[in-house]
Amino acid sequence: MADSFSLPLRPLIEKRDRPDTLPLEIAQINARWGSFRDVNEDTLRAKIEEDKNRDPYSDDDEAEKAAEDVDSTERMEQLYKRRAEIQQFAMQAHMETLFALDFVSLLLSKHTPRQAETSMSTFLKQVAPLGSLNSEIVNPPPKPDAVGQDIKAVSRGWRLQNFNAAANKLLKSATRLETEVASESKYWEEVLAVKEKGWKVCRLPRDRQALGVQYGFMEATPIFRDRGLAALRRADDGSLILDKGLAPQKTRTVRVRVKHHDRFTGCSKVRSSPEVDSIESRILQARDTVYEEELFHELVREARILGSQRVTTRQNLVRFPISEEQEVLLDLVDADQDASADDSMESTEHDALADALSHSIRILLAYAHRQNLRRRTQPPPPLSQKRRHTPEYHLLRPIMAYLQHSSHVRSMETFLTDIYRVQKAAGLTCDFHAAPFSSVKLSRMHPSLPKVEGLVQQFLMPFESTFSGTLATPQSSFKVRIRTNPVAPPFGTLYDISVNLPHYPHVQPPSRIGLQKEAADVLTHFAMLEIVAAIQAHGSKLAKDSPKKDVTAPLTWEAAYPHHGELLALSSAGQNKKLKISLSQKELTVEAYSMRGLDGFARSAGAQSPKLRSQTWVPDQAGPVASLMDFVTEVSRDQS
Repeated sequence: MADSFSLPLRPLIEKRDRPDTLPLEIAQINARWGSFRDVNEDTLRAKIEEDKNRDPYSDDDEAEKAAEDVDSTERMEQLYKRRAEIQQFAMQAHMETLFALDFVSLLLSKHTPRQAETSMSTFLKQVAPLGSLNSEIVNPPPKPDAVGQDIKAVSRGWRLQNFNAAANKLLKSATRLETEVASESKYWEEVLAVKEKGWKVCRLPRDRQALGVQYGFMEATPIFRDRGLAALRRADDGSLILDKGLAPQKTRTVRVRVKHHDRFTGCSKVRSSPEVDSIESRILQARDTVYEEELFHELVREARILGSQRVTTRQNLVRFPISEEQEVLLDLVDADQDASADDSMESTEHDALADALSHSIRILLAYAHRQNLRRRTQPPPPLSQKRRHTPEYHLLRPIMAYLQHSSHVRSMETFLTDIYRVQKAAGLTCDFHAAPFSSVKLSRMHPSLPKVEGLVQQFLMPFESTFSGTLATPQSSFKVRIRTNPVAPPFGTLYDISVNLPHYPHVQPPSRIGLQKEAADVLTHFAMLEIVAAIQAHGSKLAKDSPKKDVTAPLTWEAAYPHHGELLALSSAGQNKKLKISLSQKELTVEAYSMRGLDGFARSAGAQSPKLRSQTWVPDQAGPVASLMDFVTEVSRDQS
């Protein structure tokens, strides 16, 4: 390994970026070939032919052979000699550099002694005092006038050219500055116009050099509150650019659709995207989009906890039922989507309902923001390690409760209307009064609250509607209270029925009824009891008004089984009779039977009782029909 060791001593020759200048090339040619006077064409051609005929590998072979002939001892001696030459050359260059430095320092010590003294060597300081060397400008020999004129012309040309270049640069700078001032003025004018419109303009938290506009809602959830701040960038012409970051460029909105019997019968009006031609319209578009996305996000959050109320969610859909035949669907769509061109829409019957629901959920979200502001302005609760849960907004629950309550109220009103029409068709005097949503009383609103907020508070309270009226007898009355709680459990509608039956004072309905059909059956049963009591009172009045010895005097009716609608009339002649009353929402039927025998419970013998007469009353019955009391009178006087 020692024999093959080689150390490069010559410096690496780097290729220059620029070619050698002509004087340097001339100097190199002079050093190699001599003066140009000794160079002729024949010499050059002979050199070219010699280079062509020479073997390019001959020098390398000779160098290799010479290296092989030199032993290791001689190679080490050559190495030491070369190293000594390099060191001597470096020391010589160092000494020459020091001499040059001392000369320059001594020359400068005439004018700046302190600075020059720092770079002088100690030996020079001892042998030569400071300022002992000076330099003077020697007047050059006078130049001809022609040369002076040429120099003046050239100098004047250079000055004119420099002046023209400076003027062009100044004009360009002035133009650019004018454009920049106009752009900056336009930018700040539009910023001031945005601020004058009421928008909050502030610095961006992460970029203090940029301005931003706060178009979102400070009381929204953090994810949407942070997205409500966008940067106001400046375009090349100075106009404002609203940099919304990752926010969608298209306007999105929550669409409400109503589905009835598996057919889409209503859709809310989707607000079309406005023409984005001004900065204010772009800000409004960004604000509406953030608000709609927050609205749908909160709808999905609330829908997840309402699974027991048959509320379902999909990827971009929230669905909840109104009744057995009707349901509502909410989804987030682009504002550019044309709802009228949707092939799934089969009618526009419930467009008003869809629009009302669309406005309601937006009002409820704004009310939730106000409640957040109210809680934030109050003293905070005590600190605790347990993280406070952010409750879901009440957006779907009040709407579902309102729709459910409204459906129950309409059903009850329809039922009572049908029952009363049937009774009036039979000649009975009765009436009822409905007070839907009697719990909503605007007079109870606090005067310090805004009207909209007070109105929303009224609709967040339990809904209550009342129905009251009289039955077949004037002394009897009933009252139905329908109550639906929109916020706290238990969800659903409860019926509280109270009656005043003088003939049956101990008969009372259940305390709370949860089914609509059960409430209708209870009211139908009470109406039938009052009809039985009215027939009994009418029979007693006829018997009282007729002479005692009259053979054709009407029979006296007694309620044998009032809960079954049965009355009995007993006579001394053995002509006993029975009335069977059936009341429903559609009709009232009275059947008269002849009693030939009675069992031990004073009930008729079933199939052995022949039917004498029967009468049915329905609403809007064609032709003259006898009233119920006339029918009872005829049955009472019939001696057959």
